[in-house]
Amino acid sequence: MAAPPDPQFVLRGTQSAVHALHFCGGAQGREHQRLLSGSLSGLVHIWSLQTRRAIATLDGHGGQCVIWLQTLPQGPQLLSQGRDLKLCLWDLAEGRNAVVDSVDLESVGFCRGSILARGQQRWMLAVPGRGSDEIQILEMPSKTSVCTLKPEADAKPGMPMCLELRQTDSSPRPRLLAGYEDGSVALWDVSERKVCSRIACHTEPVMGLDFDSQKARGVSGSAEKALAVWSLDEQQALQVRGTHQLTNPGISDVKIRPDRKLLATAGWDHRVRVFHWRTMKPLAVLAFHSAAVHCVAFAADGLLAAGSKDRRISVWSLYPPS
Repeated sequence: MAAPPDPQFVLRGTQSAVHALHFCGGAQGREHQRLLSGSLSGLVHIWSLQTRRAIATLDGHGGQCVIWLQTLPQGPQLLSQGRDLKLCLWDLAEGRNAVVDSVDLESVGFCRGSILARGQQRWMLAVPGRGSDEIQILEMPSKTSVCTLKPEADAKPGMPMCLELRQTDSSPRPRLLAGYEDGSVALWDVSERKVCSRIACHTEPVMGLDFDSQKARGVSGSAEKALAVWSLDEQQALQVRGTHQLTNPGISDVKIRPDRKLLATAGWDHRVRVFHWRTMKPLAVLAFHSAAVHCVAFAADGLLAAGSKDRRISVWSLYPPS
């Protein structure tokens, strides 16, 4: 491995630990690109990557940690999820920055939601459900309950820890990948409300997962010292492909770059690790932060951002996409 580079720049000013990151607006060029961050103090900051300053602060979670941020496909709308049991829908058009709707959540865990676009104006939302082991699926923006996904009677996976709604290329039916407290990853058929497949990936709770639908391959991280790489076959069966041992235990987040060339992990050991996604060869260890890294995010143009307990956001340009 070459000596790691320095961050391209660092964003300071969240005044509390950073727990969520999301890039948006990069399609029109970097001058329109924004980075959204969610903090322990309940604030969402909108950063301009050109001026490298916060251009707006959204306060919708009553001082409770923001754990998930996601912009919607249909224009300048943002979802933010907080530990205050609220999911806020923001209108960001023309600087309005107002909450236009909210969903009351029934579970206080750390499990981030997931969305799947269903046509221009509709989307599906997965969030932790009322029962500790349940996942709720909602049709949005109507907030109609589609179903509740409950584990099979004999399965005891514990709480869902991370969710990823997907449509595979082979089937238009929505599927949900869920990482659980017992270290397992399950693939749900949402329409049938049944588990297609479940695999034991980790001995500790799954803290983050991501899936590459082109290669039908996924990756997950947990509190332990290993990443798990797994695949999904045509019969909708998951299979563990291998584990990748880490230097130190504890991964908070994993993200595959949009061009599917790189994988980044957020480590409790203050490090961001970057791997070649196809081979899992370690490429870089980014040692900039002075406390646990809680989240990582990639922009469409390949920029990488990391948010840490040290209240800083580092932004990196690594192996730029061709």
